This record gives sequence, structure tokens and C-alpha cells, in this order.
Amino acid sequence: MNKKKSHSSSKQNHHRRQTSTVKMKKQLNDLCDRVFHMSCDPAYNTQLWDYCLYIAPNVMLISYYSACLLPMKTNQSKQSRGVGQFMEWLKENDVNVDGASIVGFTGYDLGLKAERDFIENELILEIPRKLIFSTQTAAPELESFQRDPLIQQMPQVALAIALLIEKYKENSKWKPYIDILPTRYNTVLYMNLTEMSKLKGTLTLETALRQVRNITRQYTYFYRVFQNGNDAVSNMLKDMFAYDDYIWAVSTVMTRQNLIPSEDGSSMIHALIPMWDMCNHEEGKITTGFNTTSDCCECYAMRNFKKGEQIFISYGSRTNSDFLVHSGFVCLENKKDGVRIPLGISASDPLRNERIELLDKLGLPVTGKFLLEAGTEPISDSLLAFLRVFNMRKADLTRWLKSDKVTDLKHVDCALDTIVEENVMKFLLDRLKLLLAKYPSTLEEDLEKLNTRLPKRQRLIVQLRVSEMKILLNALDYVKQWLKV
Repeated sequence: MNKKKSHSSSKQNHHRRQTSTVKMKKQLNDLCDRVFHMSCDPAYNTQLWDYCLYIAPNVMLISYYSACLLPMKTNQSKQSRGVGQFMEWLKENDVNVDGASIVGFTGYDLGLKAERDFIENELILEIPRKLIFSTQTAAPELESFQRDPLIQQMPQVALAIALLIEKYKENSKWKPYIDILPTRYNTVLYMNLTEMSKLKGTLTLETALRQVRNITRQYTYFYRVFQNGNDAVSNMLKDMFAYDDYIWAVSTVMTRQNLIPSEDGSSMIHALIPMWDMCNHEEGKITTGFNTTSDCCECYAMRNFKKGEQIFISYGSRTNSDFLVHSGFVCLENKKDGVRIPLGISASDPLRNERIELLDKLGLPVTGKFLLEAGTEPISDSLLAFLRVFNMRKADLTRWLKSDKVTDLKHVDCALDTIVEENVMKFLLDRLKLLLAKYPSTLEEDLEKLNTRLPKRQRLIVQLRVSEMKILLNALDYVKQWLKV
């Protein structure tokens, strides 16, 4: 009698689980449909914060449901971060790793440690193509998915999907590499609503919100495609495609991708380069390249490194806004830093047509973001030229439209009417004051915050605000000196 009851209870529990799973699946389908359509709504192009507020709870549910619906073994598994297995994998594939090891560094998580002295320009790493993760060396299943428009138009997205395919495989040859990758990142995709709100007032907020919208649109798009598809990729991912895994894959690609020549040399392709991508950033010269003769990625020392020191590479000249959004860090001593100021010609401007014609000759947009740089000459060539066109009178516009030296407008020493130059500086003075007034705190207050203990992402946000305000204040001083105010 007890056995019959037990068997009946077991069947009831199994039925409840099945019912719960079906219900959850339907809720996830409905959520993805709703968020996808919201993400495509042009009304939110200028209302990105409202969009973020609306979708945040929906995305939390998508994250929860998509994780709950994973097969049990996938849902419970965690990455091992097995450094030893990864190093053995490299050695088994003929990579010489005697000169460097992977260790943790304060403030950097993992990084590359010099196991001997290296002098500037000495070869540190040589990674063969067969160990470089790309859509040409990994995830052959993607071949059946090549007609998808997003895969065709966005090679970085294709690389992220390829990474998920290999992550979910039982016996992927890339497992030692995937296991050593970070399990989470500090990109804006991982920021919650409270953290994102601390970017309010910054010139990075819009970029961050657009990034979130783009990635939620991508996830919900692919979720729908995989549920309805019958190709190799859809069949593999339809029951495995969790939101958290997708933002992990996207963040992995954003923070670690590089360009290498394709196998036939006809184009440049996006790729992940194991071991090399454990190097953290330091400002300096680019010393990594691809040797087509040896078919290897080669990394040379950008300066002398002593045994025991961390080996750095340069990620290139990028602003801290770019670093935060795409790489999840901020470099406070970034000499190549800058902020992008949104500017545009008003539709009601009576001289709009003339201004547009002159901007076209200069190769500048009618509406766009223009770089204000760190350093002694903060106004970039493009920003200077745009502001000059923006502040010209009709006679000035007529004269410059006829000129064959229009590119002189990009130079500081251009022969221009003093009134136009004064109007440029007065406009910039007002704009800089307005931009600085939007920050939720002052530079001094944020510098004080950096002397306290802060959660990692909050610290990055404060560092970003500090770097932006320093550039704006430096430019403000420059303009005031020019105007003698």
C-alpha cells in the first residue's frame, strides 16, 4: 500500500515539474517577444533610460527562467579556471610557455607573469593559428547558420555564438581555454539598474544604454530563431541558450578579441588568442602582430620586463568610456583619453543648408559626437571645424563654400574672422559648463570617494566620472584662457 502511494506521489511530482516547465517556457517566450519588440521600437532611440527602466525587470525574469530551463548538469556546472590544464594544453600543442605564467595580480584578477627577464622588442609569445579561436577554427556547426542576417553583418556576434557552441559541447577541444576564461566581467552588461543610474550625467551613459539595448535585442532575437529553427546551431542551442551565458560570451569577445588575417589572407577576421589574451593593458606601443609566414600570432615586449613582473600589452589608443563599456576597466593615467560631445545643426537654423553643404565638404556629419581630448590642446580637429561651421555667419559660409582650402578649418591657425573664433569659444564655454553641471558630484567629491572602499563596478563608475570631469575642466580652463575670462 505504501509503495503504491509512493509511486503515485512520484508521478504527481513529475507531472507538476513538467507543468511548471511548460509554463515557464511559455513565460520566457512571451518575455523574449516583448523585449525584442521593445528593443526594435524607434521611439526609444531618444528615450534610452525609459527603455532601460522598462526592460530591467523583464531581463531579470529572462535571466532567471532561461537559467532554470537549462539541463540540470549545465545549470549546476561551474568553470574550473584550471590554469594547470590550460598550460598543459598549450604545451601539448607545441606552444613554448617557459617565459611566462598565469597568476593573480592585485587589482587585475589573472595576468601574465614574466618567468625570466625580457628586453624591449623580445619575443614573448607565439600562438599558432590552430589554437586561435575563430569561426574558421571552431564551431563548424555555424556553417549551417551563415545565412542569418545578424551573423553575416556582425562577425563579433558570430564569434560569441561560436564560443557558446564550444562551451556546451561535451568534448570540445577548446575546453581548457574556455575553462580558464573569467566567469563574469565588469562590462556595462553586468551593471544593475542602481549601478547604471550612477552613470547619469556622464557622457558615457548613452553609449552604455545603447550597448545594453543592442545585446538584449540580440539575445531575444536569437532565442526566437533557435526555438523555431531546424539547423545544427538551433538544434544544439534551443534548450541551452541562457541569457547569462550570452552576455558572458559577448563580454568575452568584447574584452579579448583581436583581428588576424583569414586563412586565405583575403580579409581580417575577429579572433580570440589564448594566453596572449591574459595580458592586461598598459599604455605604450602596439607590439603584437600576425606572422603570415609562420601562421602565428606574435607578441613582443613593449618595454623591459624583469623576472616576476607582470607582462603588459597595449590595447591601443582608446578613451576611458570605450574601456569601461567594452573592456570593463578604467585607466586613470590614460594620456589618450577623451570625451565625445553630442552636437548637431538645428532643423530650424535658417542657414542649415549652407552649413550642411560645408560640413559635407569637410567630411563631417550634420549630427554626431565630437572628441574633446585630454592634454594641452583639447579641441580635436573635427570638433574645431564643426564649431566653426556651426558659428559662421552667412558671409563666412558663402566664402568658405567657394574656397579650395576648406580643410584649413580643421587647423588651429586657420585664418578666420575673430568674431567667429570668439563665438566658437563662447559657445564651447557655455556647453562645457552645462555638461559639468549634470554630474551628480564634483571632481573633489569623487576623488574623495576613491579613497574609500567601494564595490568593483561602483569604483569603475566613479573613476569614469573623474576621468570625464578632468577632461571637461581642463578644456574649460583652456577656453577661459583664450577668452581671458
